[in-house]
Amino acid sequence: MSKQETIRAQAGGRMPVLFVGHGNPMNAIEDNEFSRAWRELGKRLPWPKAILCVSAHWETDEVLVTAADRPETIHDFFGFPRALFEVRYPAPGDPRLARRVVELMGAAAAGAALDAGRGLDHGAWSVLIAMYPEADVPVVQLSLASRRRAPFHYDLGKTLAPLRDEGVLIIGSGNVVHNLSRFDYDATEPDDWAARCDAEIRRRILARDHEALVAWQMLDADMRLAVPTPEHYLPLLYAAALHEKGEPISLFNTKVMSSISMTSVLIGGSQAA
Repeated sequence: MSKQETIRAQAGGRMPVLFVGHGNPMNAIEDNEFSRAWRELGKRLPWPKAILCVSAHWETDEVLVTAADRPETIHDFFGFPRALFEVRYPAPGDPRLARRVVELMGAAAAGAALDAGRGLDHGAWSVLIAMYPEADVPVVQLSLASRRRAPFHYDLGKTLAPLRDEGVLIIGSGNVVHNLSRFDYDATEPDDWAARCDAEIRRRILARDHEALVAWQMLDADMRLAVPTPEHYLPLLYAAALHEKGEPISLFNTKVMSSISMTSVLIGGSQAA
């Protein structure tokens, strides 16, 4: 039995679920508190058969699932150092898993289709390059149907629950507070409204108050500043939808920088550091 198989066997088979605040793409090549946390997480989680990632950086009209055998590394940003554009994350795809995802979503995502040409965006690879640096775990991405409202995304997340018992690590990648237009690179403290909204979201996550998380606009008067557009918040709902009653949950990377929160969530699995 390989090391990876041993780790999975000890975990009892059910994979945890993650929501990761991915933040700046430079985290992919920098040694900082966030990349170190991802690296340590990858070492202690059960070894996945495959990964399904819901990233803020793949918005579509209808639901799509990547089905490439060898997805390319997408550099979906500009203005960063050349070294970041030279990064490649050559993880294999998993067309069989892609078909399984479409099957599970069924009527909840009527019209869902496979996309054999889409690669991995930085919402996925900038985190996975720290967690699984050998790029030896197959990765599939599920798009965000951006015209759909929050309850649709939460309900769609629920349909993916069987994957946890099939060795699939499900990751939502975004930021619960994400307002780039107000971000101050020189700030040493978070904006008051950003810190307050992040704290309220964290409280609701730990309380398993999914109704409030789905209706996030009602949580605080400044939530429209915290979530000016929904794409970075919606991946959280996929993770929340998979949090079963009584299942352990913990937070990590709980830092707010100016107007962006890195708050991340681990559901199930080992909660020990």
